[in-house]
Amino acid sequence: MKKKSTLIVSGMHCASCALNIEKAMKKTEGVKDAVVNFSTEEATVEYDPKLVGIKEIKKIVSDLGYKALESDELNEHDKEIRKLKYLSLIGLILAIPVVAISMFLEIPNENYILLILTTPIQFGIGYHFYKGSWNSLKNKYFNMDFLVVLGTSAAYFYSIFATFSGDMTFYEASATVITTITIGRLMEQISRGKTTGAIKKLMKLQAKTARIIREGKEIEIPIEHVKKGDIVIVRPGERIPVDGMVIGGYSSVDESMITGESIPIEKKKGDEIIGATLNKNGMLKIEATKIGAETALSQIIKMVKEAQQSKAPIQKIADVVVSYFVPAVMLIAAVSFLIWYFFLNQTFFFALSIMASVLVVACPCAMGIATPTAVMVGLGKGAENGILIKNGEYLEKVHKLDTIVFDKTGTLTKGEPEVTDIVPFEGFDDKKLIKFAAVAEKHSEHALGDAIVKKAEQMKINLPDSKSFRTIPGYGVVSVYEGDRILVGNRKLMKNNKIIVEQFENRIKALEEGGKTVVIVAINKRITGLIGIADILKEYSKEAVKELKEMGLSVIMITGDNERTAKAVARQVGIDEIMAEVLPKDKAKKIEELQDRGKFVGMVGDGINDAPALAKSNIGIAIGSGTDVAIETGDIVLIKEDLRYVVTAIKLSKKTLNKIKQNLFWAFFYNTAMIPIAAGILYPNFNILLPPWAAGLSMVLSDISVIGNSLLLKKFNPKVKKDLNYS
Repeated sequence: MKKKSTLIVSGMHCASCALNIEKAMKKTEGVKDAVVNFSTEEATVEYDPKLVGIKEIKKIVSDLGYKALESDELNEHDKEIRKLKYLSLIGLILAIPVVAISMFLEIPNENYILLILTTPIQFGIGYHFYKGSWNSLKNKYFNMDFLVVLGTSAAYFYSIFATFSGDMTFYEASATVITTITIGRLMEQISRGKTTGAIKKLMKLQAKTARIIREGKEIEIPIEHVKKGDIVIVRPGERIPVDGMVIGGYSSVDESMITGESIPIEKKKGDEIIGATLNKNGMLKIEATKIGAETALSQIIKMVKEAQQSKAPIQKIADVVVSYFVPAVMLIAAVSFLIWYFFLNQTFFFALSIMASVLVVACPCAMGIATPTAVMVGLGKGAENGILIKNGEYLEKVHKLDTIVFDKTGTLTKGEPEVTDIVPFEGFDDKKLIKFAAVAEKHSEHALGDAIVKKAEQMKINLPDSKSFRTIPGYGVVSVYEGDRILVGNRKLMKNNKIIVEQFENRIKALEEGGKTVVIVAINKRITGLIGIADILKEYSKEAVKELKEMGLSVIMITGDNERTAKAVARQVGIDEIMAEVLPKDKAKKIEELQDRGKFVGMVGDGINDAPALAKSNIGIAIGSGTDVAIETGDIVLIKEDLRYVVTAIKLSKKTLNKIKQNLFWAFFYNTAMIPIAAGILYPNFNILLPPWAAGLSMVLSDISVIGNSLLLKKFNPKVKKDLNYS
């Protein structure tokens, strides 16, 4: 039996830290998989509780020198920010006079004063660097802490030697590097908080209390104490605490915080309601059906968090580069020192300064955070727009889609047959024809009969009971009302009752070619009219297909319906290629056939019968209003039924991938350019050197630039036109 847990890991200072924690976990017996995300400070561990417990897993993390907690992510994040603010402030208070004395002031015994000011920075502010580097050595790998410690310690201990020998000291280098990097990590933590904005916003939506009826009394209790079946009272202006069913009252509910749709939805008895939405203007009495982790909001939060903890495939490239990069930098730093000191006859102080600059400037943190920060913002932006992407990998892959396969019923169409055409013949009008048909179908359980009855109710027609009623499966119904024998059904029913339909055949075929199912109504062996019933298109299906085709994608419709009906619906929505009369079990085979032809396929569906195809496709996109099975199977879930958000998901994927590529380019470019400069390549001809303090500042700025570039994704606008009638 597998179990999955999430730990908050604090104390990581670079992506290589996360990579090594991940490796150590995976080596542990009983751990099936582990993903450590440097940007969110979260570790998701899948393990066998019979072989290993969460305490042992936490010990693995602590043995590496980091802290693992089973606590609230946001509280731990806030604690880390407070700690870094404190360290940064002390560092600045001490480092500013160190720089001033070293560069601008001449005071008695200045080297001793510098030693007193720098020591707390080196071993107090810099303690977490020493701790991280020691643990990296214990576990036989090098991280960025090791580079920082190596460079600053060289500067500090050489300066102590110089203090007592009367040579030039180097205190400002170690003081400024440690303080600058600590401030940089504070800024990174603050920026990380912004990348998890989507989760914070969602968590704030949760109601804290609920007003329920127990033992005939209305009481207010914490939301955690609500049970399934409780009757919840929600007054105007209050947030709905749980998912449930309206059992009394009438109101409009603002669901924009969940669905993104700004127009309030009318809610009445029998309607389902989503927790965390806002009751606008009426009192509602709701029976709680889902509580706690089962609610739609909790599931969304869980899905977004799990996605943000995942790694996009492109991140693995950066991880591999970082693991080789640190030893390479150490080698370059050592060679630079040797060349300047032994071959170019520079002073020991000069060569040491070069080595420290190389070690500090080469921090590959920007490479480590280039992918996860962009993925986190992209996933958060998707969640804000009602697009739940379950994994960073899917966000990266969506843009590769070249073929989209839409299920017909419930996806492109509403999934509920509706009367679209009423064709009365001599002696009948629309109302009279529908009345007779609805009276006959009143007790029918067939979907077509239900559509006719609903149409009669919409036309406010009173429907008395018929004298007799009989269903003939596959044919229709026969009923008697006020002495009239009513037949409602297909051609076969008419033929079996010796009623001639040939004279109406052209009218029937015209309706069928329009994608309608034709119901023939006959009274006393005379055909009195035709009723066209169709599963009508969802709003914006046509626009979604058009946009996808304009983007260069092939769009296909798959359905179990007959070919004539399928072609009619495809024609309406603008799809040229169809797969008709496909049995549910064969949908996945059809997806596989497309993949065998080299297609990268996205499947969009909503039903249980779509689940195998969703799983088989390269990217499965489930409609959020569909079945739980489809939503569980899909890689992406659209909370809204607006299919234009399939287009939005593809656009968001492209934008995110562009940001990742930009981040990686600048991170690699920065290191490629700055290491030679730090090594002194410009000094012989241009007299340009990069002192260690400037190296530390430029390294921090590279990290901040990557985070800032990722945050620009927050400006992504899906540009979905809002129709005033959309609901």
